[in-house]
Amino acid sequence: MLAVVSLPVAISFARRSDELSLLHAVYLFPVPILLGLLAVQQARRARERVARTLGRAGGVRQARWGRAFGVLGIAIGVTAGLALGFYALLAGFSG
Repeated sequence: MLAVVSLPVAISFARRSDELSLLHAVYLFPVPILLGLLAVQQARRARERVARTLGRAGGVRQARWGRAFGVLGIAIGVTAGLALGFYALLAGFSG
């Protein structure tokens, strides 16, 4: 869940701040990628634990949601990184 909300929170904070711009917030694009990878790894561990205990440990649904939010966080981070890269490319050609 942190992977999904980290970049929107940074953007919201930048919009309310006089010192930070939207571009500064987008520079945080590695944060949701790293948090998303961590969520996917933890979901994998949880699914392995459930498999070892033959389902008695529970948590299959939470593991699925964790993996889904992790993948979504990775996608958000990659999208923000691509947007930042294209912005830098266009800014380089225009000036």
